[in-house]
Amino acid sequence: MSAGAGLQAFLTSRYDDLRRRLAQRLGSDDMAGDALQETWLRLSTRQIAGTVASPWSYLFRMAMNASVDQRRAAGRRLSLREVDDLLEVPDPAPGPAESAGARSDLEALVQAMEEMPARRRRILLAVRVERLTQPEVARRMGISLRLVELELQKAQAYCASRVGR
Repeated sequence: MSAGAGLQAFLTSRYDDLRRRLAQRLGSDDMAGDALQETWLRLSTRQIAGTVASPWSYLFRMAMNASVDQRRAAGRRLSLREVDDLLEVPDPAPGPAESAGARSDLEALVQAMEEMPARRRRILLAVRVERLTQPEVARRMGISLRLVELELQKAQAYCASRVGR
């Protein structure tokens, strides 16, 4: 008989005594039962070399270690309350009120841009939509950089006042 099988036989014969002693040490009969079950599984899957001088002490220590491992594993799991809290994450998508407000702002911006002089509108679109630099816009339109800066400031200020910002 292997050492593991011998220890399993010892555990079976002294199960009630081991469970009672573990329950006193761990403070829970359920935890003691779980630890002994885990000990049984570990004995069946491990090769134990040689003989064990004190099977009681060996099994008791093995069960205590199994209990510690189970507590650590339980500490890494989320509680039901934590899972519920994670599931109640607000939806980042805008709601109906935000969508309506954004649509209204967009309509006001389009209206403001239509009311602007053509050159000012082209400068604003080139810088904000096409992502051109101000010197590129000046070269493309054949005007000074200072004029681009002034027209862009006026365009932004006008749009902000029309949208209400």
